[in-house]
Amino acid sequence: MPLNAKALGEALHEDLILHSTLCRRDAGAFQKAIQTGDDVVVACTQEQRLFGDLDQQTAGAVSPIRFVNIRETAGWSRDAAKAGPKIAALLAAARLPDPPPVPTVTYKSAGRLLIIGPLDQAEQAATLVSDVLDVALFTQGPGNAGGAQARRYPVLGGRITALTGWLGAFELQWKADNPIDLDLCTRCNACVAACPENAIGLDYQIDMAACQSHRACVKVCQVAGAINFTRDAAAQTERFDLVLDLRSATATPTFLQHALPQGYLRWDGRDLATLLRLRELVGEFENPKFFVYKQKLCAHSRNETVGCNACVDICSAEAIASDKSRQRILVNPNLCVGCGACTTVCPTGALTYAYPGATDQGLKFKTLLSTYAAAGGKDAVLLLHSQERGQALVEELGRAAQLKLAHGVPANVIPVALWHTANTGVDLWLSAVAYGASQVVVLTTHEEAPQYLDGLQAQMDVAQGILRGLGYTGTHLQLLRATHPTGIDAALQALGQTRQKTPAVAARFAVAQEKRSTLEMALEHLIAQAPMPVAERPGAIALPALGSPLGTIEVNKDRCTLCLSCVSACPASALQDNPQLPQLRFIEKNCVQCGLCATTCPENAITLQPRLLLTPERAQLRVLNEAKPWACVRCSKPFGTVKAIEAMLDKLSGHAMFQGEALERLKMCSDCRVIDLYSSQSETKVTDL
Repeated sequence: MPLNAKALGEALHEDLILHSTLCRRDAGAFQKAIQTGDDVVVACTQEQRLFGDLDQQTAGAVSPIRFVNIRETAGWSRDAAKAGPKIAALLAAARLPDPPPVPTVTYKSAGRLLIIGPLDQAEQAATLVSDVLDVALFTQGPGNAGGAQARRYPVLGGRITALTGWLGAFELQWKADNPIDLDLCTRCNACVAACPENAIGLDYQIDMAACQSHRACVKVCQVAGAINFTRDAAAQTERFDLVLDLRSATATPTFLQHALPQGYLRWDGRDLATLLRLRELVGEFENPKFFVYKQKLCAHSRNETVGCNACVDICSAEAIASDKSRQRILVNPNLCVGCGACTTVCPTGALTYAYPGATDQGLKFKTLLSTYAAAGGKDAVLLLHSQERGQALVEELGRAAQLKLAHGVPANVIPVALWHTANTGVDLWLSAVAYGASQVVVLTTHEEAPQYLDGLQAQMDVAQGILRGLGYTGTHLQLLRATHPTGIDAALQALGQTRQKTPAVAARFAVAQEKRSTLEMALEHLIAQAPMPVAERPGAIALPALGSPLGTIEVNKDRCTLCLSCVSACPASALQDNPQLPQLRFIEKNCVQCGLCATTCPENAITLQPRLLLTPERAQLRVLNEAKPWACVRCSKPFGTVKAIEAMLDKLSGHAMFQGEALERLKMCSDCRVIDLYSSQSETKVTDL
């Protein structure tokens, strides 16, 4: 790699000494560094294990060590000679502190494994893991060869009715509806030989569709008494820590979601890596609790009316459920896989990504982009990818470039590994553009669920609409789909063919943990630095209806009765009443376009209008509708509106319970209504006396 120690040192504000073989001949320099107590960054991930061993073997080693890959991501490329600014940026980001710890989710597995599938395949799999796992089998037919004659593992049979749970807490429910009791069966094979229809397989279960009720099997099984056609199909339940499913995922799927529960694995009979992974899932494990939920910000439901359902719809693990009776969602942390897609599409910030949080992720983006620019880099592109398949693709591309088979990662493309590609959204993307990124590219592979791709694209369309409306020409946000290094290589080279307009001055704000706060700061900077002159800007930028967290509402004044049910439903205080006058008021900046107001309105008088208003009125309280107040016919105190009271009188005038004095009381305020009713009852009693 062509490394310039002086230039890198200037960019990082330090004096650097370049060691070309730090993992071999110059290992002493590494050992000396880790004895200082200062943070140590090792710019090599290939020899990470070796450096770890050296750390353990070095007396007095106290320094925290972090690793960063500058080889495949920068040095191994045809642009390597120009990659100095990117290398400086990667080194600077690697020195950032680790995110603060968050609450964890604990899984406890004692290694009790359930294998579901044809008996012969299930027994074959069991032999490969039974030395470390406690195995039980659930037969789904005999398979091609049938099961072994020796009973080495408990075998369950019948019809599975439910399988739920996660690592350490799976619950199997089934009905033992087969005439052969596997606990009593001795596998003597007499019933198999006696059955004239060949309806009994070597899993010792009867195919009831083939059975013709000759009952020859019952006669030959009198000693064991394992066969009983009159036995009730008892419902049974048992718990397991792990599940290995040998059935075809398309033929008889147990879990339909894209992200399977932890501890549930499918095996095709060939991939030994699956079984090796299974053997490791014994003990106690902890995962970060990836999300934080704030119910008071949630726009999911009010008064059992559903508004925003974005998180429920996009979750590929089916970890989020609606609880509209309590005006909230329920997130199961044991099923959550930490993809963050729910936080990306949440318009209010009720769901936020916790590890790393938005503040830490924003600091990383800011550090990368500011260091890159300070080192002389131009047209920075952030390439966001997953830490698994996405990371592997980038490294494969670097190795292909070293072998002259590919161009490699361009000098202006800065790879950034995420836990999952779905955990960043419009707030962080626009912040990155405000910090100076010319483009933000999200690399997706086969890992992502289809709904993730749709959700990311919808968010990108909103962000791109804002940028274009402000005069930032070009394509700043792109969803890149690739499964092979050649695909990503061609796509990355194409990025440099167009130029994107970026803010003249990079932003300095720090990303907040609250999504709306970050979005507002990014918008404020982008509007202030917009290339389009103020005089030429539209009053508002129209945004796509799908996924927009910004906009206004339109109220049909002919339909609206100012019942104010929309005010009580609004989770963001965008809609407000006026205690002094019958008015419906609105602050557009607060509106999250959740739609609760529209679904709650009994008159269907409200429609959503996604947009970004560019005038000062966006942050000001404005009146959407108002009406003349109705004056109480008894005390003249105003209450309600003329329109609402007249509508009520019109609807109830023909009702038997609202005639004469009862109808007249509807024209009174609540106090006078009680007084009039009490006075009427008193007069009736005096008359009776």
